[in-house]
Order: sequence, then C-alpha cells, then structure tokens
Amino acid sequence: MADPVTEESVSQVPELCCECGQAHPLLDNHLYNFQDEVDDELICHICLQPLLQPMDTPCGHTYCFKCLENFMQEYNFCPMDRKKLSFQQCHKSSLLVRNLLDKLVVLCPFKTECQQTMQRCELEAHLQNRCPGFKKYKSELQRKRNPISKGKEEPSAKGDTNTPKDPELPGGDSSLVAESSGAAVVSLGTAEPGLVNPAFEESEEDLPHRTSLVAETTTIEIHREDPEEELGMRIVGGKDTPLGNIVVQEVLRDSVIAADGRIAPGDHILEVNGVNISSVTHCQAVSFLRHPGPVLHLMVLQEKGFSNRTAQQDSTSTSREVIHVTLVKRDRSEPLGIKLIRKTDEAGIFILDLLEGGLAAKNGKLSRNDRVLSINGQDLRQGTPEAAAQIIQTTESRVNFVILRQSGLQLGEPGEDGSTSNSSSSSSNGGSPVHHRRRPDQNHYRRKSNYQKDLPQGYVSHEKTVAIKKEPKESLGITIGGGRDNKNKLPIYVTSVQPIGCLFRDGRIKRGDVLLSINGIDLTHLNYYEAVSALKSNAASHSVTLKALEILSLNSPEPALDIREQGFSWSPLWITWLGLPSYLHFCQDIVLSKGNLESWGFSIVGGFEESKGNQPFFIKTIVPGTPAFRDRKLKCGDEIVAVNGVPAIGMSNSELIPMLKEQRNKVTLTVVSWPGSLV
Repeated sequence: MADPVTEESVSQVPELCCECGQAHPLLDNHLYNFQDEVDDELICHICLQPLLQPMDTPCGHTYCFKCLENFMQEYNFCPMDRKKLSFQQCHKSSLLVRNLLDKLVVLCPFKTECQQTMQRCELEAHLQNRCPGFKKYKSELQRKRNPISKGKEEPSAKGDTNTPKDPELPGGDSSLVAESSGAAVVSLGTAEPGLVNPAFEESEEDLPHRTSLVAETTTIEIHREDPEEELGMRIVGGKDTPLGNIVVQEVLRDSVIAADGRIAPGDHILEVNGVNISSVTHCQAVSFLRHPGPVLHLMVLQEKGFSNRTAQQDSTSTSREVIHVTLVKRDRSEPLGIKLIRKTDEAGIFILDLLEGGLAAKNGKLSRNDRVLSINGQDLRQGTPEAAAQIIQTTESRVNFVILRQSGLQLGEPGEDGSTSNSSSSSSNGGSPVHHRRRPDQNHYRRKSNYQKDLPQGYVSHEKTVAIKKEPKESLGITIGGGRDNKNKLPIYVTSVQPIGCLFRDGRIKRGDVLLSINGIDLTHLNYYEAVSALKSNAASHSVTLKALEILSLNSPEPALDIREQGFSWSPLWITWLGLPSYLHFCQDIVLSKGNLESWGFSIVGGFEESKGNQPFFIKTIVPGTPAFRDRKLKCGDEIVAVNGVPAIGMSNSELIPMLKEQRNKVTLTVVSWPGSLV
C-alpha cells in the first residue's frame, strides 16, 4: 500500500482506520500488510485474506466473522462444502487459532515515515502511541477539520491533541475502542454515511479542553434462582434497524438486572453466552436474551464518558474494587443512616459518613469514601445525592448498592455545619433533604401533518374491518394493553385472544393488532380504562364491528418467542412499533441546554441514504456526564422527528449535523419514544 499521507494529498486527507491505519469502510474487515506469506490453513476462503475474528462451522471450516455473516445473509449453506448452515450454529475459533493469527507479523502501513514490523495484535497500540506516520496523519486531519487554525502557529503538541478517532486509553485498564462501538467512539466528529454524532462538537475554542470518549467492554455473569425468570430490561436495535447494535434502553426496578447493578441504559450488548449478537436482527437478539438458564454470560460495551489523560493516569495509581451491598429495610420509611455527598472535582456520589447505630453501619459492608455507582439498578455514575436519596426512600425493602472502593483517597474533612466545602450533600435519614419542584407533565401531542412520514423499508401495515354476530352475553374474549395514559402514549393493542370468546372463533383479530375503533367509536385517543369501558359496553350488542391495524416486519418476522410466555408480560416487540403509521404517533418536545464548551452528549444514526432511501433518525448513544444524560428524558432508541420545529424527515446526515451544531446553548428535540422489547 502506498504511503497514505504525502505532501500532494494534504488537501484531501483520507479517513483512515485507527486500528489498522488503512482506509476501508467502517463495517468491513481491517486491512494489513503481512511481512511473510501466510499459511493457507489460516486464510479465509471467502475474502482470501488471513482470518479476522475467526468463526468455525459445524462442518469444520473457518471464516472471518464479517465474511461469514455477510455470506449467510444471502445463502444458507457453507461456502466450501455447501452443507446446510445457519450463522447461529457457528462459534468462535479456539484460543490457540486466535493467538496464531494475532502473532502474524505485519508491516506498519506508514512505510515512508516508519519501517517497523510487529505482531498483528500490536499494530493498533503502535499506531496510537509510537508511529510517527500516524502522528503526522492525525495532524493533517486536524488541520483539515479546523481550517480556521491553519494560519496560526501551534505548538507541536497541538497536532497530537486527542481526536475523537484516537481515544486515549488508560494504562493498565481494560478500556478499549471496540469495533461494535462505532457510533460512540470511532465516528465522533465525522460525517460517515448513516452515522452522525453531535455528541462532540469541534471548534477552536474546544481544543484546549478536548478529552477522549472512552468505552470499556465488561463480561457480566447474571445468576437466576429461577432459570425462567425474565432479566428485567428493555432493548432496542438490531442489524435490521438503523441502530445496528443491541442497546439497553431501560432497566426495570426490582429485576434481576437491577439487583446485579452492573448494566445500565445505553450499554451495548455484544455477546450472550459466547454468541456474538452485535450483528443479529432484533428478534434474534430477543430470542438469545430470553433463553432460560440459571447463569447468563453477557459481554457489554459501556460508554464511560469523556475523560482526560491526567485523570486516567491518576486512576491507575490506586487499586479499585467493585462491591455489591444489599441493605434490607423493615419498612419504606426506615432510614439507612448514610450521608452522601458530591465533589466538584470528580463526577458521581460518595459516602461521607455512616451514622452510628444506623442500618448501614450495622451491616458493616459500606465504608466512608465509597463511590456509589448504582442503587437498585439506577445508574448514578453521574448522579446527585438528591437522586440517590429519592431512590432509597421510595424502595420498599431491599436496597441494592454497587459501589467502587479506591484505596489511598480521602474526602475533605467536614466543616462545623457537617458538610464539606467542595460538595453538596444528602442523607437517607427520613424525608428528602431537598424540596424538588414538581415538573409539569411532559407535553405529548399527535404527530403534526408536516412531521408525517412513510413507513420505513421492510414494514407494512394492514387495516382490517371485522364484523361479527354474537350472543348478547357472549364475551369478545380479548385482553388489551397500551393507552394514551401510558408513559409512551401507546395506542390500544391486543395482548391475548382467549379461546372462550367470539373473536377467537372468528380468527381475524390477532395478538399484537392495534385497535382503532369499535362500532364507530374511536379508540386511538383513549387511555387504558376508557378503552376497557368502551369495549365492554359495545360487547353487549348483537353485532360488533372492530377496525384494527396489523403491523408486519418483512425483514424480521417474529420468531417463536412464546415458548416462555408465562414468564413474560406480553407486549409487542420494539420493531413492531417502528411500523406504526405516523397518524398514531405521539410526540414530545425535549429541551436540552448546555454551556459553550459542552457537547450535547448524544449520537444519532439514520437519515436519507441513496441506497436505503429515507430512514428515521434514532438516538444510539447518550454519553455519561453530558446535558442529554443529565436531562434523563431522552432514551436510546428514541426517534428524532424535528429539531427546533424543523422536520427531520427526508434529511441526510450532512443536513442535520449543521442544524444541531448551530444551536450553541439550547435545542428543542421533538421525539417519538417506543418501549424497548422486554427480556
């Protein structure tokens, strides 16, 4: 490969991968220049290159993960022997094979400035830390992105400033930039097709304050006393949606996941029991996560927010331990006896003191200076003492803490008034220490005519009218869910059709159908109880006419997810709501505010692409510690309908990015929010 950075190409600096140093599409395999000829046994027979993320088939062949995944989207057989095959039957190659591949010797792609060779697994670290050619490339890329600063003299270190494509990783930590975190890390500050991230807004005034966006992969083992028990989280995304990855939208209180405390909204689920689900359909991911078993192994990618080099270096000088502590209250009003504070120089909540004789002090497992990461599954890494106190006070009995304990750190000594000079504080004793202003109910409204859109590709909706004759005392035999009093303002939908009613006998109304009207009475604007009343009163008639809407996803027909239905409160999958016509959507306006040097703190995917047409814009990532995170109303999987009243329908990435960046301190996002699929 020719030297990617030459004097002639300065004006058009190519976008290079930060892991392999070569130009390739974001979702394609990395490219390497191998020093020696590679043994044929280590070659993928789809791309004819040395294997990357090798996957073994049951018939004994090995291919690159991405090559095999793309092949299996078109065919259902092994490329070598044409035996019938599905992607789910394949598994990671052995550690021995992966180690052999990692040890293959490669040449640095910047051969004009750097003639070094190294093992393939060492190339990324070489590029990030030692390669003069990659440093030159970053400098040229920075000048291209910030043309205003071209004429100004900059110290040589400025060309080395951490860019969003070169995240600084803490030494000795497990943080990394995973391929699956494209939206959160790799694309910051870029305008990749289908991938927009206004979480980081580049401007000259930001440069001295620039930090890296760090993501970390973690393997989490979830234990269930009942192997059939649901996990208690909602997920969005899938390869059949613009989101791509599987993202946690919500963690339900008092659930298995909440009790564990390590998974939070916004986390990307990469693997389930060793099976890679970062590139499967939404339905397939739901099926994997609903699989029964006493132990569940999850690999998740967690965004840690922006952190600068100094803070990262400091963090490695102390030992850290994550500890789980459960305190059991006899009743809701019993205090725990914990004094919580927030420090100005570090994000999060810390335990200032444990009151003598209190529940926490008697338990003995919490200590002064512990940092509270979560309580009952509610992420408090960027939280406040008031938010923590509210969770504690509204909990009936079990209060599950996940805390981080660091040795060698001391909090400031309390002053005479019992508080510290550099923090705000709160206590779990009795009532809330802060009188919160009651927020007005969020203003939801039907999607306006200028916000209307066509159904996304792969979805169809079919309206049907069902007229049936019945006995006056005969039941309709259906149960319903939804209602406009629901927090997501859902329409009324059928949750089950019982075998005792007339609708089961007729057979045209199915579970998941959205009910539009009964005997001419509009059901689309009613809350749950109003809809129940309307259905009951009209069911007394000799004849009933129901109008209903059936929604189908052509790309991902729902698999047999009913095997364990008893363990789940049934509701439509998240992708079902994506096929709902615009006239049934309810929007809400979310107003975000930020300082001049802050970013909005969210990434988005979707928009118009020539190859895919119009796709909705979705929130993919919300970065901890940013305005979007602190506001807490925006969720992963929300669809952006408009920005400051300007419809986003039909816009491309390059049109929406400037609109978001122009809003210096305040922006109004009009969004539609659908509940993620419950697993």
